[in-house]
Amino acid sequence: MNSIRVATWNIHKGVNGLGPRRRLEIHNIGLALEQFDADVIALQEVRKENRKLAKQFTHWPDLPQAEFLAPLGYESVYKTNAITKHGEHGNAMLSRWPVLSFTQQDISDHRFEQRGLLHSEVLIHQQNVHMIVVHLGLINASRHRQIAALGRYINREVPANAPLIIAGDFNDWNEQLHGLMRIHDLHTLDTHRLPTFPARFPVLHMDRVYVRGLDLVNAHVPHGRTWARMSDHLPLIVDIKLK
Repeated sequence: MNSIRVATWNIHKGVNGLGPRRRLEIHNIGLALEQFDADVIALQEVRKENRKLAKQFTHWPDLPQAEFLAPLGYESVYKTNAITKHGEHGNAMLSRWPVLSFTQQDISDHRFEQRGLLHSEVLIHQQNVHMIVVHLGLINASRHRQIAALGRYINREVPANAPLIIAGDFNDWNEQLHGLMRIHDLHTLDTHRLPTFPARFPVLHMDRVYVRGLDLVNAHVPHGRTWARMSDHLPLIVDIKLK
């Protein structure tokens, strides 16, 4: 009763492959999410809509991807980070527990990358747990500034004694952000042996879960050809103990 499971996954907008080999994987991703048996799922690169691909793929879902992917009984929340020529995409969170509130904070560092934080408050085992979904930038200096912005946001919007989970795609291929996260009392497991990118031959620990006021118990990454086909990232699944 005092533990929860959190998963994070960059789903590559539900489409994988290049050129004529590009495949619609959103249906397989939906089936995979059900296998996690997670209490909360953080998703990045989630499409609200894409008019071009909706015409290209016969079985493109009628619902926005966050709603389409939510397993039975889960709530879905979504906020747009990037608006493109044919649609928009952003971060999402799926929760089997009641969502009390959610909002977004823009942390875009320059005009070429639109980035945001999706912040939700979830009632889990009668505790108000704060959940922030992130997808940081591709440029090292941008990521450092975005972590600074994240820290300011936490200080302003999350009570100091509230349980906090931060999950997502940190794009931190050179492993430089752990120290910055510790400044804000956020810690993670030693998951260097759990690389998630690229999915077919994972060598980089890009996807992470950090916590404050909670205990991380264990983590694992599903492997295999089926998982590698669905996205360019593998999912990360973490078990957490509430205090």
